[in-house]
Amino acid sequence: MTMTQSLLILVLVAALLLVYRHYRVPIRHRWRRRQAREMLAQFSGRDRHQPAVLHFSRLRAMDALAFEELLLEAFERRGFRVIRNQRYSGDGGIDGQVVIAGRTWLIQAKRYTSAIRPEHVRDFTALCSRHGQPGLFIHTGRTGGQSREALAGLADIEIISGQRLLALLTGAPFAVPSRTSSGPSEHHMPGGSRPQDRDRGWSS
Repeated sequence: MTMTQSLLILVLVAALLLVYRHYRVPIRHRWRRRQAREMLAQFSGRDRHQPAVLHFSRLRAMDALAFEELLLEAFERRGFRVIRNQRYSGDGGIDGQVVIAGRTWLIQAKRYTSAIRPEHVRDFTALCSRHGQPGLFIHTGRTGGQSREALAGLADIEIISGQRLLALLTGAPFAVPSRTSSGPSEHHMPGGSRPQDRDRGWSS
């Protein structure tokens, strides 16, 4: 076999692997990822300075699984490695994972129009405890007092909502989840300004 033939075979194998990688993802998954990428481009681009109420209206109207993809895409664009579920159903309450500073955080994404349900927070806390991993409870609603009480004293669970969620999506400086006693650290994006609120679970 000549060198040219060997190179052609390698190119063919590489092309087949790329095709397999593309088509092994179900069409509905590709559609949701495409929708998430388009939405993220709008949030961080032309619509970045729209009123928060409009941003949240759009987020709450999204397909639930596309919203999960939107969050994963946002973390990826900031340079974090994300781990997607092999399928959307049967994930046991885990909507994805993100690796931050060597720690793998479990993600649960919820689209609320009002206050989040404390039992959802407690269930997620128990889930993270079973897996022995920290967690991010990301939502579009309001964090009520009972939900905050459910997290009292738990350093491994963080709520991301309100302006902190919008910062994640628009590319503004974002308070990166952290287990240190000093709290979340900022993750700056090019051209961003310092966030006005870094409180955990700052809600809309």
